[in-house]
Amino acid sequence: MLLASRPTAADKIATFRRAITSGTVSMPGCFNAPVAMMAESLGFEAIYISGAGIINGTAGYPDIALLGVEEVARAAGYIANATRLPALCDADTGFGEALQVMRTVQLFEAAGVAGMHLEDQVMPKRCGHLEGKRLVSCADMERKLAAAAEARSNPDFLLVARTDARGVEGFDASVERGLRYIDAGADAIFIEALQTEEEFSRYAEKVQVPLLANMTEFGKTPQFTVEQFARLGYAMVIFPMTTFRVMMKAVEGVLTEIRDQGTPAAWLDRMQTRAELYELIDYEGYNTMDSKLAGSGHDEGNTDG
Repeated sequence: MLLASRPTAADKIATFRRAITSGTVSMPGCFNAPVAMMAESLGFEAIYISGAGIINGTAGYPDIALLGVEEVARAAGYIANATRLPALCDADTGFGEALQVMRTVQLFEAAGVAGMHLEDQVMPKRCGHLEGKRLVSCADMERKLAAAAEARSNPDFLLVARTDARGVEGFDASVERGLRYIDAGADAIFIEALQTEEEFSRYAEKVQVPLLANMTEFGKTPQFTVEQFARLGYAMVIFPMTTFRVMMKAVEGVLTEIRDQGTPAAWLDRMQTRAELYELIDYEGYNTMDSKLAGSGHDEGNTDG
């Protein structure tokens, strides 16, 4: 996407708000810019930027917040600004307490994402579908959310509160936290690691605000479709690591082929071609723009002479 054709951050925020109020938005996890561009080309309405995708894919660290806020915001900005689609970004626990959370909101908003989610785990956080999670107090999370809401320059920047209470304190506590988080300033609730369709349904009945469901593989939540989540009353469904996992398995296969056979020739029909990549990233558009600008400069030089 050429630099000159990008929508503004405010446009994306408004688009995202409209989307989640008019239906259930399916958001694939996009761990780099070309994946986000491909999601746009395939007709998705929005994308999700996973903290795990950034940290696993950039540094090879586990998802325990070992990258700093500026590193994550920079990576998220590359992804968000490569596409016309609005992006919801994982902000982990906000990279600190209330004042640090305010700065996180400002950096993420400046990076061009349309919204972010904060979670109520104690640092270092853990994947929401693992055991051993610990939560901050509800009051501490409410302070963070109030600070986040205060820090927004655009009041429509979507602030999603994630609660991991289901696996730590139980279902009823997750409902109570969700309701209190909305009162504290959140616009939507990301209820993590529910385990049955009945739980998702009950949560939607009790917390009647825009809800986000996490459809991650190999976790505690059964594999439901976007249509099923729509029937249950969920506004957003994220697939945070699906593309990353598929990519890693494919890379393992082709590397094995090169190691054992000395050539990736057997994989050619499973590769994106050079032409397909160039079309996706609009190589020709940039060449055309470069030629146009160079020509304009040349003409000006002749005029001066």
